[in-house]
Amino acid sequence: MGVLKRFEQRLEGLVNGTFAKVFKSEVQPVEIAGALQRECDNNATIWNRERTVVPNDFIVELSAPDFERLSPYAGQLGDELSGLVRDYAKQQRYTFMGPIKVHLEKADDLDTGLYRVRSRTLASSTSQSSPGPAAAQQGAPRGGYGYPPTGAPPMPAAPPPGTAGDRRPGPAAGQRAPVPGAMPSAHVRRWIEINGTRHQISRPTLVLGRSTDADVRIDDPGVSRRHCEIRTGTPSTIQDLGSTNGIVVDGQHTTRATLRDGSRIVVGSTTIVYRQAEG
Repeated sequence: MGVLKRFEQRLEGLVNGTFAKVFKSEVQPVEIAGALQRECDNNATIWNRERTVVPNDFIVELSAPDFERLSPYAGQLGDELSGLVRDYAKQQRYTFMGPIKVHLEKADDLDTGLYRVRSRTLASSTSQSSPGPAAAQQGAPRGGYGYPPTGAPPMPAAPPPGTAGDRRPGPAAGQRAPVPGAMPSAHVRRWIEINGTRHQISRPTLVLGRSTDADVRIDDPGVSRRHCEIRTGTPSTIQDLGSTNGIVVDGQHTTRATLRDGSRIVVGSTTIVYRQAEG
């Protein structure tokens, strides 16, 4: 059972009780939960083959009407969302630098139904208190709009171990410091599956579209000539190339997204499955 489904089931009892009014708001908690998962994926920083660090402090900005509906339950909802992030991180083998916290804030520039997620990585000693306006400027906050999401920002590079105030462990004596974002030593095979046909990804970029010039041609009237592009890396991503109908990745309309093994991409009426494996 997926993490989001378990989250929905945990909230079922609350929907029938004190949370009944919350779910009448334009923004649904499940939408926020999905955005927090994407925020982890989009801001994952690889330290070495055994450790990938993701943000642990999240701020969900809501429009004034949505904030008024959700704020009375901010504590309970924050705890449930923190639990979801923890479960998702365990599933993805992500690690944190400190306790997981999810805060709600009002943003006057957002219309009803829109939300925005910001995140940062805070060490244990600095993440015990709720961040205020000044703290929001520290820790390189990052994030994006939701409903619909605008896609993933570039993956941040971790500061070199041993810098002043850096609480993260450096390499052991005699070991070379890991390069953030570097490819693991194991070879990774990547491919996509379209209507049962496998297409290997053997180059840094792979353009999909209806044009005969595309690397993978998709004969679908709903697909643009150069519709989207898969970019290999750690992690691999997909980028919309200004198509007419856009792309949907794992059920979310987006312009850029992180890809995982099994990610489902919909262009026009065609479903593409992204696959990767070591070896």
